Amino acid sequence: MRTPMLRGLVRWALVPVAALLAVLMAGAPGAHAATDLSTVAAALRENPVYVDPAASDQLSAADAEALADKIRDADKPVFVAVLPADQPERDLFANLRTETGVTGLYAVRSGDRFTARADSAVLSEQAVGNLVTAVRGTDDTKAQLDDFVDSALRSNVGGSAPASWGSSTSDGVPVAGLVTTGVVLAAGGAGAYALVRRRHRQREEERRAALEKLRVVVDEDITAFGEELDRLDFHPGEPGADDAMRGDYERALDSYDEAKSFMAAATKPEEVRAVTQALDDGRFSLARLAARREGRPLPDRRPPCFFDPRHGPSVADVNWTPVGAAPREVPVCAADRARLADGEDPMIREVTTDTGARRPYWEAGPAYGPWAGGYFGGGILPGLLIGTMLGSMMASPAYAAEYGSGYGYGATGGGYEGGDVSGADFDSGDFGGGFGDFGGGGDFGGGF
Repeated sequence: MRTPMLRGLVRWALVPVAALLAVLMAGAPGAHAATDLSTVAAALRENPVYVDPAASDQLSAADAEALADKIRDADKPVFVAVLPADQPERDLFANLRTETGVTGLYAVRSGDRFTARADSAVLSEQAVGNLVTAVRGTDDTKAQLDDFVDSALRSNVGGSAPASWGSSTSDGVPVAGLVTTGVVLAAGGAGAYALVRRRHRQREEERRAALEKLRVVVDEDITAFGEELDRLDFHPGEPGADDAMRGDYERALDSYDEAKSFMAAATKPEEVRAVTQALDDGRFSLARLAARREGRPLPDRRPPCFFDPRHGPSVADVNWTPVGAAPREVPVCAADRARLADGEDPMIREVTTDTGARRPYWEAGPAYGPWAGGYFGGGILPGLLIGTMLGSMMASPAYAAEYGSGYGYGATGGGYEGGDVSGADFDSGDFGGGFGDFGGGGDFGGGF
């Protein structure tokens, strides 16, 4: 933990530098050039709080440091910028988010105006709007920012502080946040840095373990699809083959290759969704090819069999009641529909749980959420999984923070979570919250 003596020495040592920089940057009385957002972004990548020299009368260095300490201690991706009143507002949030490149909750005080935006993986638009509304009537900058940050940190902000906040000098004393264009902010203590890094390592280890668990199941799925392609015994030049058949076959082959490539490149559990989505696309192409070869009507696009997506596209929805849960309609293949009609159990896909036991995938833990999401998409999953272990976990904020999203699957744009470096890879429409500009209207894609 950063000690008062260290803070005092750092602040004392840099006061002359800060004062000199302030004089050099001030120029003629009353003159001020708009702050370059790349400067603000560079500072925020190293520290939670930035105070522009031209707005230093709004928040003192000591108050900025205390606010930064609070955010660091909470280990949450909350960014605060205090800018001059004449800072241009057009596309400010979208550009600041792009320049900073870190998924998070961003709050800006410009003159006497205040608002905020957030990536949906970090905080919902409604939550951000409520937080902003609660502090909008506060004139005092320090009180307003303290209240906002305190409330935000109580609001299940997703993710962790970016690793860059813990960068340090060669002697191990973090100094990344000491100077932001001449303003002394906060220096992360060695203990806080170690804690943040430990949390990040633990989170990464958990994600790697979840991905490896998924890899076993997905490899089985990819192998099963490859075997389907082999059994098909279709040759593009065979008698009766036409361009439509060849197109279906080519799409199935492409899906097979995509699934293998996506899995090889996956580094996070949520990225498995693209793999199973590709397999689902491939099986639908095979179903169309089979119909053409047999002279049957082309099938409608339907989700795969709920009991085991390797069974291929479903043919109907049937009523089914899992153990200890309410009845619901689930999509089933022809074989499982016949089994259920005869009073038999369907052929259920079982996976290995943490205890080593084999259980249906919907009773095996949160890691299988992205796998199921690729097959069934976000829209129908709530109805299919309600009352099951996987359904309950996926609906929780903890699941969203760990695996990128809940039932929505992919709302974060690539599976990024709070504190991740996404660069410019974010949807400005998704980067929502607050209530538009300082007076209202708009979203995180267009100014305030």
